[in-house]
Amino acid sequence: MKVIVTGTEGYLGSLLPTLLIERGHEVIGVDTGFYKVGWLYNGTDITAKTLNKDIRHITSEDLAGVEAIVHMAELSNDPTGQLSPNITYDINHKGSVRLAKLAKESGVRRFVYMSSCSVYGVATEGDVTEASPVNPQTAYAECKTLVERDVQPLADDDFSPTFMRNATAFGASPRMRFDIVLNNLAGLAWTTKEIKMTSDGTPWRPLVHALDICKAIVCALEAPRDIVHNQIFNVGDTSNNYRVKEIAETVADIFTGCQLSFGENGADNRSYRVSFEKINTVLPGFKCDWNAQRGAQQLYDVFKQIDMTEETFTSRGFTRLKQLEYLIRTQQIDKDFFWVK
Repeated sequence: MKVIVTGTEGYLGSLLPTLLIERGHEVIGVDTGFYKVGWLYNGTDITAKTLNKDIRHITSEDLAGVEAIVHMAELSNDPTGQLSPNITYDINHKGSVRLAKLAKESGVRRFVYMSSCSVYGVATEGDVTEASPVNPQTAYAECKTLVERDVQPLADDDFSPTFMRNATAFGASPRMRFDIVLNNLAGLAWTTKEIKMTSDGTPWRPLVHALDICKAIVCALEAPRDIVHNQIFNVGDTSNNYRVKEIAETVADIFTGCQLSFGENGADNRSYRVSFEKINTVLPGFKCDWNAQRGAQQLYDVFKQIDMTEETFTSRGFTRLKQLEYLIRTQQIDKDFFWVK
């Protein structure tokens, strides 16, 4: 299958092409290059040919002969989305819907969209399912719901979208991110020997390892069409719902000698437990291989191997908000987040 993967120079995007190529797929990457500076370790044997292009500039010519698109190239995470909400909507909502429509017009048959469990926001019921009401709290999460809403009606006999609501990712990647909870806590534990929580850690977060997300994508692409056609899947495992406090304790257990403390209840009201029964019973071949403990151990081993420093941990290349603020401040990208030539 000829597959375009958007965001191949990102946290997940740097891992996925290897898996697809090893399974015989032809992969073309698309990435605008915002995070090219961030490279933590040499962890991939195969990389995909990548077009250096903003998703808003993709043309039908770029999609010639393409059978599937895996779309993950958006402004990523809540703080980044709040940096410039108008541009977040322009890229994450309008840009993603435009790409889906162009894909359909160009004869692309499958469109796998990286959504997020953050669409559930504050959930008061038990474990939320794909049928539960969404309650997005940020521009980033709101855009995910809007893309789902606007792309679902495009589905027909020739165009089959699938929506993957990923739990909060964690784990090692060459294009590392230290602005997501478990990775951030592991970096603090390694570089400062201290995890000082400002909250009491009671909110719930579902976690999923980056490689398990990639596994889910591969399964969705290769599944019989009727199983994934216009379907939403929460991506993760129900056993990997953790309180933030439990995530911190797991990291502290692996990073021995780390001092752990908690504060009072913080301002972040996002809390949700998620059911992953659907993906684990419906999607052929999918089962998570990772939990928080194994992921924390993986990070410990990587940090030890590369002798990671605090300078590396705090550098802009591994935190989305820092890197975008740098590109704006140095006028390398304009007000619309296009590169300045």
